[in-house]
Amino acid sequence: MFKALVLEQEDKKTLASIQTLEESQLPEGDVLVEVDYTSLNYKDGLAITGKGKIVRQFPMVPGIDLVGRVLESSDNRYQAGDEVVLTGWGVGEGHWGGMAEKARLKADWLVPLPKGLEAINAMKIGTAGLTAMLCVQALVDAGVKPGAGEVLVTGASGGVGSVAVTLLSKLGYDVAAVTGRVEENGPLLKALGASRIIDRTEFEEPARPLEKQIWAGAVDTVGSKVLAKVLAQVDYNGAVAACGLAGGFDLPTTVMPFILRNVSLLGVDSVSCPFDKRQKAWAKLVELLPASYFEQACQLISLDQVAEFAEAITCGKVTGRVVIKP
Repeated sequence: MFKALVLEQEDKKTLASIQTLEESQLPEGDVLVEVDYTSLNYKDGLAITGKGKIVRQFPMVPGIDLVGRVLESSDNRYQAGDEVVLTGWGVGEGHWGGMAEKARLKADWLVPLPKGLEAINAMKIGTAGLTAMLCVQALVDAGVKPGAGEVLVTGASGGVGSVAVTLLSKLGYDVAAVTGRVEENGPLLKALGASRIIDRTEFEEPARPLEKQIWAGAVDTVGSKVLAKVLAQVDYNGAVAACGLAGGFDLPTTVMPFILRNVSLLGVDSVSCPFDKRQKAWAKLVELLPASYFEQACQLISLDQVAEFAEAITCGKVTGRVVIKP
């Protein structure tokens, strides 16, 4: 028997409750894992509140991340006692996820917990941190170099944004952080490495096709008109790594930044990221993230608090990462 947060649908409304389940109810998979920690991401918030069409079938245990210890495995890559991390692969959407004491998963979805990384810190990174690392690596691969000018991070108070600010700063970039809560989150973002804080309202006006060149590059977690504004302001030969749609999935822009300024728009996905790339990103995160990140940008909650925090994260009222101990 084990505890889990279970989502069910009634009259087209999503209902969340903590239930006691049996192992026999778990979906098929190669590896049975005892979950040490999971985390709350924006996508989890949409699933739990029913504000987004995330869950593909009910009942569903949400949680797109988890870290834990293998209890049983029919795959030779993992043995009982191994510590593993999972992010993405549709877990928490079409396959029961991490907001439970146990999970049964496909071995292909797992990555060994990186050496030197504590289990709780793996979830302080989670999908958000992995996505941020992939965004930063995309900018590096595109030729955006430290010293070339400011690099912008939108949605900087959120999970992806706060890790991106930290990583870029650690790599020597001059980081400008955009947030809708300047007074509340400005000090934290400065502590994480941002050189200046910009109010989100500066990006809410419709973008002209081209505007003054300001940014050497950018990590965008918002999409829609914010991304359009950023693209119109990126320097010649600059690049934008886009990974989120908190502001909408439309993109009201023109081709002019791309064909007149040679700007690159780099799409970043962490859900189906291949094993080798995923493992390298985790290793880089362990190398780059300072101890101060884990101390400043995270909070720990229980399953009982998840519904409250899910509502808050969908309203942009959560700063940094939220870790859950089932």
